[in-house]
Amino acid sequence: MKDLSISVRGTTGRITLQRPDALNAMTYDMCLAIEAAFDAWRTDPAVTRIVLDAMGERAFCAGGDIAELYQTGLQGNYAYGQKFWADEYRLNAKIFEYPKPVISFLHGFTMGGGVGIGCHGSHRVVGETSQIAMPECGIGLVPDVGGSLILALAPGRLGEYLGTTGTRMTAADAILAGFADLFIPQADWPSLIAALEAGADTDVLDQAAKPPPAGHLAGDLDTINQHFGGETLGDILNSLRHSGGEFASATLDRMARNSPLSMACCVELLHRLRGPSLTMAKALDLEYRFTYRAMEHGDFLEGIRAAIIDKDRAPRWQFADQAVPSASVSKMLMPLGKEALKLGETQMTTRNIGFVGLGNMGAPMAINLAKAGHKVAGFDTADITAEGVHMVASAAEAAQDADVVISMLPNGDILRKVASEVLPAMQPGALFLDCSTVDVESARAVAEKATARGLLFVDAPVSGGIGGAAGGTLTFMAGGTAEGFEKARPLFDIMGQKAVHCGDAGAGQAAKICNNMILGATMIATCEAFALADKLGLDRQKMFDVVSTSSGYSWSMNAYCPAPGVGPESPADNDYLPGFAAELMLKDLGLSQQAAEAVDADTPMGALAQALYAQFVQQEDGRGKDFSAMLPRFAGRGRQT
Repeated sequence: MKDLSISVRGTTGRITLQRPDALNAMTYDMCLAIEAAFDAWRTDPAVTRIVLDAMGERAFCAGGDIAELYQTGLQGNYAYGQKFWADEYRLNAKIFEYPKPVISFLHGFTMGGGVGIGCHGSHRVVGETSQIAMPECGIGLVPDVGGSLILALAPGRLGEYLGTTGTRMTAADAILAGFADLFIPQADWPSLIAALEAGADTDVLDQAAKPPPAGHLAGDLDTINQHFGGETLGDILNSLRHSGGEFASATLDRMARNSPLSMACCVELLHRLRGPSLTMAKALDLEYRFTYRAMEHGDFLEGIRAAIIDKDRAPRWQFADQAVPSASVSKMLMPLGKEALKLGETQMTTRNIGFVGLGNMGAPMAINLAKAGHKVAGFDTADITAEGVHMVASAAEAAQDADVVISMLPNGDILRKVASEVLPAMQPGALFLDCSTVDVESARAVAEKATARGLLFVDAPVSGGIGGAAGGTLTFMAGGTAEGFEKARPLFDIMGQKAVHCGDAGAGQAAKICNNMILGATMIATCEAFALADKLGLDRQKMFDVVSTSSGYSWSMNAYCPAPGVGPESPADNDYLPGFAAELMLKDLGLSQQAAEAVDADTPMGALAQALYAQFVQQEDGRGKDFSAMLPRFAGRGRQT
């Protein structure tokens, strides 16, 4: 095709982009042709490596050709864009895992789709004119084509900065951030490509590499880490707004041009990816959740209109005040179920799942598993239903023929009782995954019984509340064998954003109660501080502005502020209807003190927090309210005796 040259020269497969007048933007047909070449050369012994380059002086590839995406989306045809992105992401994954060297020469602009084909190979060469960027938030998307994986692996919080601002990287910056490997003067590129085509080893690239001219990101990294380390977009903007200085001002200007929803989802996406479970498949899956919805629910069509069609550079973004509700972020990144991205051999294996305990947390978790295509049989003592879940008459029936049995139960005694019914009904090699928050000893006792029956057991209590269960954004703290954790991992990816293998059986419960002991104590301290600020005549918003960007920073303050109308939206803005009920916090603090007593640990702050929540729930009006409702308790009275 005229837009693309594909040939074999010597032992090298050569792909050259040939749309210089369009900055080599990649069309759908080009994407399919490149994939076909990679597929053909994968098992061809005559082709030992692939070289990617482009015609013209201005760009390797400045992105994807989005005009047709806009036209079809404007007509309400979202399927074309969804297919385009799915096929493009499949190509990105193939390049990332390709078994032969893939050498790309990235001159000029390399952005968006150009990153997808040029920055996932084994040898990524940049030169004097290279400018690499992920500017997707400026058109209502998120950094995609696997670029989120690179951003998540970038030093410190550089990924959040590059993703939300779309900052262009020089050669040195791109190497620092992980988008490139080698700086080679561009005058040397033709001879190196000729040598590779003649069969030279890829070592010739290392020998030709030179130190790149200095970039600017290395000098800004400490400042970037300072401002972009928050949990949400709101934290980042708050830090920048109260900083002052040239860096903060310039960064806020860049971010003001971009879609707030896209930036908020970019931050959340990178936080979900960062950690030991990061894979290209996971990155592309999360990206596709957003792009699948981008036309219908996001800002993509408006972003293209303002940038490409009308060129007025005045997009009318959703959430123009940049205050993006967490529910809107969760909606864009929820699992797609049967519409989820499929990458050939990485397609999901459908499992038979038994789910016992379909309460406020369990029901949405089970629904997300069913939407993802799993067969879910559910049981609960209450007469309830859950979309896509086949309800059965007993816990034992839910466990029959199940590959995995998941439980979400109120306490350790009930867990032991359910285990006595479920374990005998399970097939050898199946997994019992308990997501309840219970005492450590109950978890270990059930694990021992499961092991004796030839079953796998993982205790994996969750953090994230009802909203996290519904939105698929839970964090799992898992204890058990490595084999059990790996069997559970694909389900964790559907139900949550992160799973950490904490150790042997019971370690997940230990991590959860330690985490919630900290949470309970810091929430009390946060509420006390707001009440004190009131009595000192300090405005609550000013208090938040100072503390949220100072050493008093905490999750209780920044992400779950107990003061109505202050900080990001939280239960405080909904009359303290519970996201995490005060009686559940009391339960978890009780578990922490029970564990502390068992191992003779001194936890006076945890004990005081338990006593305060016991008084709040049992003697005052705290039952049925969010655990952050401690604030009106303190604000409405003087010193407690």
